[in-house]
Amino acid sequence: MNARWTPFDLADSHPDPFEQFRLWFEDVKDEPFEREAITLVTSTHDGHPSARMVLLRHADDHSFGWFTNYDSRKARELSENPHAALLWYCEPRGRQVRIEGDVRKMSDADSDAYFAKRPRGHQLGAHASAQSEPIASRQELEERVAAVQERFVGREVPRPNNWGGYLLEPTAFEFWQQRSDRLHDRIMYSPDAPRWRRQRHAP
Repeated sequence: MNARWTPFDLADSHPDPFEQFRLWFEDVKDEPFEREAITLVTSTHDGHPSARMVLLRHADDHSFGWFTNYDSRKARELSENPHAALLWYCEPRGRQVRIEGDVRKMSDADSDAYFAKRPRGHQLGAHASAQSEPIASRQELEERVAAVQERFVGREVPRPNNWGGYLLEPTAFEFWQQRSDRLHDRIMYSPDAPRWRRQRHAP
């Protein structure tokens, strides 16, 4: 077995899946990879899925969050079908975490607070880019950025009304640990109020 792969059994798992995620997330804080990168899967109201990478910018005892343009494809799909799945893949440890749940927008105050901390170039880009819409050329995008930069010379850049955060409140977790011979460890968490029920699943 690869020395980086640590066996993961029910006895090793924390009763709280949010705490278990924190343990795995913190375990790789010094590894040279983008640990905030997660796959976000959304779908239309009639079940056509789409997936993309986003950055995990919020995690607490109740939810996981990210930020985006509210006119983007993912946002349009979430307005039709406010349920989604996240996938966190940790190659250095041979681990992945799948999270499914219901999605809602963050409060304006929380979105404002995060936007205010972003680098100025990111703030300008949020105003300039009509995310998911056709664009004629890179030059057109750069011209839009230049126009926005001129508009906000000498003052703070406000959060666009069509940009902000989402929160996913989990209804299911799966923690997956790679093992040799494809005999991987899989621990599932499902709601069992007031706690979570854990089960081992076959690989």
